[in-house]
Amino acid sequence: MKLYTINTGFFKLDGGAMFGVVPKTIWNKLNQADENNLCTWAMRCLLIEDGNKLILIDNGIGDKQNEKFFSHYHLHGEDSLDKSLALHGFSRADITDVFLTHLHFDHCGGSIVRQGEKLIPAFSNATYWSNEDHWKWATQPNDREKASFLKENILPIQQSGQLKFMAFSSSPKGEGFEELSINNTTIIDALKVRTVYGHTDAMMLPQIQYKEHTIVYMADLLPAAAHIPIPYIMAYDMFPLTTLQEKKSFLQEAAQHNHILFFEHDPAIECCTVQQTDKGIRVKDSMKLNEI
Repeated sequence: MKLYTINTGFFKLDGGAMFGVVPKTIWNKLNQADENNLCTWAMRCLLIEDGNKLILIDNGIGDKQNEKFFSHYHLHGEDSLDKSLALHGFSRADITDVFLTHLHFDHCGGSIVRQGEKLIPAFSNATYWSNEDHWKWATQPNDREKASFLKENILPIQQSGQLKFMAFSSSPKGEGFEELSINNTTIIDALKVRTVYGHTDAMMLPQIQYKEHTIVYMADLLPAAAHIPIPYIMAYDMFPLTTLQEKKSFLQEAAQHNHILFFEHDPAIECCTVQQTDKGIRVKDSMKLNEI
């Protein structure tokens, strides 16, 4: 099995929204804001090559929205999904599975492209994976979150016939570890999934066994290494106290077992391990994926 970092570019989001109740005098030292209070964030995806499977985890913001939409997010950088795939010798047609942690536009916007007046899957040969609970949440959104769930990113996936839902063993929301189960099979043996419920309902975190390491793709439970301190919770989260409990539980486990955390949005740090300190759990070692 091989793992590849897929960089799809950078965008900007409001620093206060990204750090919630943490004062700017503190968070601005971690990710310095521009004159409009906007901070730069990555849209970093993960590609898993295992036998005849090529699994892409999330796919960035895409390029099909209009100029007004993109003006809010200030996309920049030289990276793109296609460039990053090509760097490793792949194209979108090679992808066999697209694993969507959740359906916010900066995680799934690359799923669908415009072809004339039509909206079609960007990955023509892939199965797209979500789960029933999150799909319902995203397609029947609440007023607070609906701006993050864009119909043009989501509904064409189902209309294409390429969508499948992950099935999980029943367990209380947000508690413990759930093994990925799809009709009593898995996509690949080395891939399992956690479900978390603080950021949005039933977000999925892939967990990969790789070279005797456990790598967890953090999605928006921990967008960046700067979010490791427990109170550093995004204002975007639907249920911040649930996020707080999920972070505490996961980080204790990660420190105990030396898990490697893969960050989707950190502008500089791809991966890190964590350790217990007198200030709480903090970064132990940071690294690039290709250094593991």
